[in-house]
Amino acid sequence: MTVTPARTAALEILQAVGRGRRLDLAFGAATRRLPERERHWVHELTYGTVRLRGRIDHLLDHHVHRGVETVEGPVLDALRLGAYQVLRMGSVPAYAAVSQTVTQARSVGGKGAGALANAVLRAVTDRGEDPELFPRLEEQPARHLASWGSHPLWLVERWLARWPALDVLELVERNNRVPALTVVPLGRTAEQALAALREAGVEAAPVGRGTECLEVAGGDPARVLQAVACVVQDPGASLVVSYAGPGDGARAASRGADRKAPWVADLCAAPGGKALSLAGRGFYVLAADRSVARLRLLRDNVARTGLRVGLAVAVAERPPVRGAPMVLLDAPCTGTGTLGRHPDARWRLRPSDVKGLARVQARMLDGAAEAVAVGGLLVYSTCTLEPEENRQQVDAFLERHAGFSLEPPEAPDPRYVDPRGLLEVLPQRTGFDGAFAARLRRVE
Repeated sequence: MTVTPARTAALEILQAVGRGRRLDLAFGAATRRLPERERHWVHELTYGTVRLRGRIDHLLDHHVHRGVETVEGPVLDALRLGAYQVLRMGSVPAYAAVSQTVTQARSVGGKGAGALANAVLRAVTDRGEDPELFPRLEEQPARHLASWGSHPLWLVERWLARWPALDVLELVERNNRVPALTVVPLGRTAEQALAALREAGVEAAPVGRGTECLEVAGGDPARVLQAVACVVQDPGASLVVSYAGPGDGARAASRGADRKAPWVADLCAAPGGKALSLAGRGFYVLAADRSVARLRLLRDNVARTGLRVGLAVAVAERPPVRGAPMVLLDAPCTGTGTLGRHPDARWRLRPSDVKGLARVQARMLDGAAEAVAVGGLLVYSTCTLEPEENRQQVDAFLERHAGFSLEPPEAPDPRYVDPRGLLEVLPQRTGFDGAFAARLRRVE
């Protein structure tokens, strides 16, 4: 029996992810020659397998005599893909998933690997996702959330130290659902964009809850971008732009600097969602980033939308401007608020990454502070849930920079803004991607 091209591509993707490549990049490289229908099938299989890898490995461990850790990498990836087809893809008959996985395992691991795949997947087919095979949440919350919840143990232990087990359960379950496609209109209201989408035959609905986002049915970004000027953006990220409230502060500082139009310096701009959103509100945006390749993506979107965005290759530690009325530092972070959208990230993260990235963020904040005009605003944001990168980072910055102070937005939304004026969007309570932001006014 020959393994189908789609399953061959799926195994290539998982092996590339295992070597450290990002899932989206691995998917694009392995499926570029497949027909569109097969690409969709491979996307469902690979993204689903990566999301539920922890749960699948726990189940496989019950059926592998010597334990799943003894199975060689390529064979284990083939077993994971086969198990996901059996457990989650109703369009795939179990016998087809088993026979194809046996052939695939044999091709990468020899005859013995094929026999192992046959025995293990038949057992998985018989038992399914039996809850009795997993630790109970009430008795062993961390182990339950790591296995059934399919997240690294060290990460759920961090979260359990801050939130009740049921909160963390909601968080991991949210991360294990396929995220919705949401867009933010550029240069028009949500109502106007909604009408344009409906005229183009695209079904959409307003997200509301303090955002201008629209949730689009069908999940085809290209069709949406052709129908209306917009940017693909999660409501959590959109709330950061709204929270920044660049209007009053940026315009005031711009007038003080005798500029004709308000402008914003976005120091970690690529791939450009927030930069385009700000430009869509009428601001000139200087979009800087250290990655030339990622700036090319932003350049293409600028050309598509016609918005006023300038591009610069630069690092936030040494910003290319001074005297900016508003600076946005959307800093690189562990991204633990976006693990639903980037399921492979949870398996790449290590405990040391939190402190390591916090040091990078501190250096970037110090650099960004030099770019802000007196009276101007520095907006620091991340998409992580970890306090070392968020609240603690802001507190440490204020200790180092006496000339800055926290400034809440003029009309804070109590659903997302705390009494100090910090924005915090939690996936388990909102259904949005996680987001954090702080408004830091330069007062001297």
